[in-house]
Amino acid sequence: MPDKIFGYLPYIYFCAVSLAALCVTVYDKWASKNRPEGRIRERTLFLWAAFGGSFAMFLTMQAIRHKTRHLSFMIGIPAIMAAQVGALVIVGYFL
Repeated sequence: MPDKIFGYLPYIYFCAVSLAALCVTVYDKWASKNRPEGRIRERTLFLWAAFGGSFAMFLTMQAIRHKTRHLSFMIGIPAIMAAQVGALVIVGYFL
């Protein structure tokens, strides 16, 4: 039984980080219009992407049109996604 639970941990982690990245991005969009002093730092957004929420963050950014004019996000988030996919391929190859 514990072996099955541990098998799901990567999926649970990915879903939790993706949900957090989605929420952080939506909150920052809301704060940009309603509460400018409560904005989330760009470094924090990039950290959530690097922790595994890059796919969800990129899709959310496109859907709500947030940070799409910022070249650092339009290049940075896909670069993080590419690095994560590359890391998964390398890990999968050696396991």
